[in-house]
Amino acid sequence: MVKIVVDAMGGDNAPEEIVKGALLALREREHFSVLFTGDEARIRAELAKTPHDSSRVEVRHCTEEITNDDVPTHAIRSKRDSSLVVGMTLLKEDPEAAAFVSAGSTGAVLTGGIMLIGRIKGVLRPALCPGIPNVRGSRTLLCDCGANAECKPQYLEQFAVMASAYGKAAFHMEHPRVGLLTNGTEEHKGDTLHQEAHQLLKANPNIEFAGNIEGRDIMFGDVDVAVADGFSGNIALKSVEGCGKTVSAILKREFKKNLASKLAYLCARKQIKGLANMLDYAKLGGSVFLGLKKVVVKSHGSSKANAICPSVIQALDAYNNRLVETIEEMLTSGALEKQDA
Repeated sequence: MVKIVVDAMGGDNAPEEIVKGALLALREREHFSVLFTGDEARIRAELAKTPHDSSRVEVRHCTEEITNDDVPTHAIRSKRDSSLVVGMTLLKEDPEAAAFVSAGSTGAVLTGGIMLIGRIKGVLRPALCPGIPNVRGSRTLLCDCGANAECKPQYLEQFAVMASAYGKAAFHMEHPRVGLLTNGTEEHKGDTLHQEAHQLLKANPNIEFAGNIEGRDIMFGDVDVAVADGFSGNIALKSVEGCGKTVSAILKREFKKNLASKLAYLCARKQIKGLANMLDYAKLGGSVFLGLKKVVVKSHGSSKANAICPSVIQALDAYNNRLVETIEEMLTSGALEKQDA
């Protein structure tokens, strides 16, 4: 039985919500187990609160934690008994370990992934790739959203290939449509980076390039993959998160104004809940760290159980659907093993 390794001490709501979310995933799916890393006494205390199949749960005790205040590289090297380092080491060394999930420090997860797990051969830069809800009722994969603030054109080309592989492996996208996020849809728009990246994407036979897209097209357009440098992608991601929270807050305020608005809410309750669910990015899980030799999923730092659960399932599906192997195959067939000049 494959294991999903879960960093029980990572995130603002650890270990309570992390444990609860992972147990929810165990109830939703069969044929996998969870291995928690962290303070065993605290993890066991949380496990005792929820009925579960103990044969599908393991705990590996760790004496240290990596926080957002730690310098990532120093923390990975010095805190060898932290829940994050121990978890990633298990992922690398245990043949039954399929994937790793953490809501901890983004910098530490990225650094640990590169230092402890390693990159797939030919990958220039691994990238974070979350799913963004879109108007079609599916998701748009945003790659990169923060791992690489400074990029070269060939990085963006590889992001497109890896995200396309992710779409095919995990979401059954037969021919993912790829858009390059920039400041206009015309081919000449953008700075030198995006203009050169556009030409590389346009010439790549392994992706279905739809051209340039603007920020609004991530949720309202018809692309399956939005390629971005990490700086722009992170701003886009946070803007989407803020938009969802704003719409939800406005709806709640408006429908509480008076009796008439409360009655109107009762008539439209089903549709409003549908909108709220669509805008809730947490329900789509975390960001997969594409380009590593094993599956790593980074959940939002403020994740609660309802966000950890889909992150665990997302990690399991990525493994079962051969995400890493699909990326390797697409990179090899596309001859993208270029020197990082």
